[in-house]
Amino acid sequence: MKTMAELEAIRKQTLDRINLRKEDKEDEVRVVVGMATCGIAAGARPVMMAFLTEATKRHLSNVTVSQTGCIGMCRYEPMADVFVPGQNKVTYVNLDEGKARRIITEHIVNGNPVVEYMIAADPKPMSDSKGDSK
Repeated sequence: MKTMAELEAIRKQTLDRINLRKEDKEDEVRVVVGMATCGIAAGARPVMMAFLTEATKRHLSNVTVSQTGCIGMCRYEPMADVFVPGQNKVTYVNLDEGKARRIITEHIVNGNPVVEYMIAADPKPMSDSKGDSK
């Protein structure tokens, strides 16, 4: 049986780990690739691998590449959403491996969304209800 002091030490260690994870994610860029049946049929697997390979090759430790199900616009597959902290989501459509690598280079590394691959988005910083940028 654990003493109160031991339990308190475990609690503190756990909270410290949780807070470390929160701090790490403040600058996290997320790339979410649509990997439902329609996306896979349209070529989403090689697109996802291109995002993963390019992010790894460039040692982008703040970039997370993940998958989701159907994004809801099958005719535009393969698709990916890019979430950059402080900016609105950008949805890229009709992707291939070369486009994925270009998105990593231009949007994620250099901060310039690739407008010709976007469906419709406003990559400007988000603002609060008073119109001030966050």
